[in-house]
Amino acid sequence: MSEEKDNLQCSFCGRSKAETEMMIAGVDAHICDRCVDQAGGILHTELSDKPQTNPLEVAAKPEFDFTPSQIKAHLDEYIIGQEPAKRTLAVAVYNHYKRIGLVPVKDAPEVDKSNIVVVGNTGTGKTLMARTIAKLLNVPFTIVDATVLTEAGYVGEDVESILTRLLQAADYDLNRAQVGIVFIDEIDKIARKGDNPSITRDVSGEGVQQGLLKLLEGSKVNVPPQGGRKHPDQKYIEVDTTNILFIAGGAFIGIEKKINSRLNSSSLGYSKEIRQNIEESEVLSYITPSDLKSFGLIPELIGRMPIVTFMSPLDREALKAILTIPKNALVKQYQHLFHMDEIVLTFEEEVYDYIVGVALEYKLGARGLRSVCEAVLIDHMFDAPGLDAKEIHITKDYAQGQIERSSLRKIN
Repeated sequence: MSEEKDNLQCSFCGRSKAETEMMIAGVDAHICDRCVDQAGGILHTELSDKPQTNPLEVAAKPEFDFTPSQIKAHLDEYIIGQEPAKRTLAVAVYNHYKRIGLVPVKDAPEVDKSNIVVVGNTGTGKTLMARTIAKLLNVPFTIVDATVLTEAGYVGEDVESILTRLLQAADYDLNRAQVGIVFIDEIDKIARKGDNPSITRDVSGEGVQQGLLKLLEGSKVNVPPQGGRKHPDQKYIEVDTTNILFIAGGAFIGIEKKINSRLNSSSLGYSKEIRQNIEESEVLSYITPSDLKSFGLIPELIGRMPIVTFMSPLDREALKAILTIPKNALVKQYQHLFHMDEIVLTFEEEVYDYIVGVALEYKLGARGLRSVCEAVLIDHMFDAPGLDAKEIHITKDYAQGQIERSSLRKIN
């Protein structure tokens, strides 16, 4: 047996085992240590000659093939009105992902990232718009509530938990997560509580804003993969936020007063009279970063979110359109649910106007429509699985009766 080992030869160079320091055995062949070294050198040379590809380009560039007009056209299928916001977001998202795919050119200026702030009342479609864009682009998307964030070292969630949720949305694919979209909801709730100094720390207000700065700017952040508090023995994932798009949304209740105050503060004579006649629904269209500063966002945070847009309040016509027109319209959703039980659901035209009228009293925007629809259809949805009838027709009288019997009758 020892003689057979001594007679072994390298299948590549033909050297015997005695002429080498090591002979590695395969299934039907052998290779010596010298051939392994030569093969490693050839492999290293060949790979070093190939152009290195940015993993972020691999993750994002092939999937991004949309123009701003195409992005807006897709938003039009799901969101009624809000033309300024849709155009602003379409351009911002296009420029952001075009920036990721740029090939470095000598002496060319470096394109900075532009995060976005969306101001608008509840139920106007801020979250829906961000989610719709992320779905179109097929990039990881997560929604984070800013109210649960606190300054590091205090009870609550650290700002790094935002990236943990993005990693989870990307199934822990780091390359995909680093080109994702984060929607920070209720950004107005972390506004500075006041201009006067306090003896207590503002750990859920200005402290959170300070913590968000490094994420928005673009830096490498150590993120606990399972979330939770940081501790020294925990393993971290390093996430580069340079190519993550942050969209912040908030109602900013009361900011209209600050906008009106700014518009009228330096106006005199005829100009002042014109500005005072601005419709209440149009006040947000005059919003500027300075209004966000006066509301309580720190200048450093505003500077890292330079694009400011607004969502107009929804009037009666917009609510009726939301109820019936988009691909995901509420009426279509309920009709699909009944269709699954082989039941055709139809409405009188007057029912839509009645539902919108009740929802307007709620002042909850599009979210109020679902509450009213649930109250109108609850009995039919309860009986539908065992119903013999194959068609249900909702009349205005029936809808009124259902609302009167529900808790919504207490609305004044």
